[in-house]
Amino acid sequence: MSTAYVVVTVLGAVMAGFSAASVFLHAEWVVKPLADYGVPRSWWPWLGAAKAAGAAGLLAGLLVPVVGVLAGVGLVLYFTGAVVTVVRARWFSHVPFPLLYAAPAAASVVLALTA
Repeated sequence: MSTAYVVVTVLGAVMAGFSAASVFLHAEWVVKPLADYGVPRSWWPWLGAAKAAGAAGLLAGLLVPVVGVLAGVGLVLYFTGAVVTVVRARWFSHVPFPLLYAAPAAASVVLALTA
């Protein structure tokens, strides 16, 4: 297990966990755009739970690599869906935000598979 893999995986987990906590705590800078994009409020807890599970899975992947790969893939798919949602809402200036969260998850998967 390389140092780069550990650092990128922990970074991805922290970022996904922060994003999940922001949804759970209804941080205005997170939930206002969700409402603007047309994401139903009833979905918000599930979206936060998916990000929290992804964060936990990335960390678990440090001990059980297949779990980390699956969690990383799940987070990449999650944030790909977020990009699609933002584009469908025509808020093109917001596209970089989910990509920033997807990047360490994707890098974690790549590093895990190349190790």
